[in-house]
Amino acid sequence: MLKEHKTINLYLEDKNIERFTLDAIFIASIFPVQHLSKLNKIAMVTNRKWIHAIANFNKALVGVEIRNFTIEQRLDAMSWIAED
Repeated sequence: MLKEHKTINLYLEDKNIERFTLDAIFIASIFPVQHLSKLNKIAMVTNRKWIHAIANFNKALVGVEIRNFTIEQRLDAMSWIAED
């Protein structure tokens, strides 16, 4: 997908899984840094404040627009991420 589009919007939702896998940590932390030139914006949907804190830290590092949403705001997140 990254080769087909100039930029992408990334939607990440925490499904209240008790343990995070290394894949989940990679996607949330490393992927935005590695694909910085392709990312337009990221929606992070979770009720976990520590994940929002990681997203805010990444925002400062990568300069991509990242917005945090609660699970209750997931439809707002989907609407926002669908915009150009």
